[in-house]
Amino acid sequence: MTQTSRLSSFEEALAQVLIQEGGFVHHPSDPGGATNLGITRRTLSQARGRSASVDDVRRLGREEAASIYRRFYWDPIQGDALPPGIGLAVFDIAVHSGPARAASLLQEALGLAADGIVGPRTLAAAGAADAAEAVRRLTRLRLAFLSRLPTWPVFGRGWRRRALTIEREALRLASPSPSTSNGVIP
Repeated sequence: MTQTSRLSSFEEALAQVLIQEGGFVHHPSDPGGATNLGITRRTLSQARGRSASVDDVRRLGREEAASIYRRFYWDPIQGDALPPGIGLAVFDIAVHSGPARAASLLQEALGLAADGIVGPRTLAAAGAADAAEAVRRLTRLRLAFLSRLPTWPVFGRGWRRRALTIEREALRLASPSPSTSNGVIP
């Protein structure tokens, strides 16, 4: 894979996540507190190496958010090395529930013992898997995990919609296009 295609894969996944995350939100029932573009105050503080205020979160721009998403979510799940579709599904889970949870759910979906780290064993299993089936399993496991959270009654409907929207987009990415399915690249 070239650097350009990796960037495109990240950018495509990021665009989908940003659609789901939206802008500034400070819901009283959200344990993440103030978020903007899906970045919490805690994550922004960690990225900047100092305490971030609610106003800092409110002023967060897309470029800085993209850098944070790459550093704290995409790179830890090795998004560049995951097959199309699986990468998006795992990335969105990482953003929503943390990279270790995303890695563990991926490993469970692939029939591996979960250790919460996307390493060579996980990458090999993901590469050998039927990507569409892996995405479907991952979505089922994600929804099962989310439904057990105490905030499910407040946020469950939106989380379910998000998970199913990401699944639909991930399945699109996981399916070979008609022009490349015969091995001929235009």
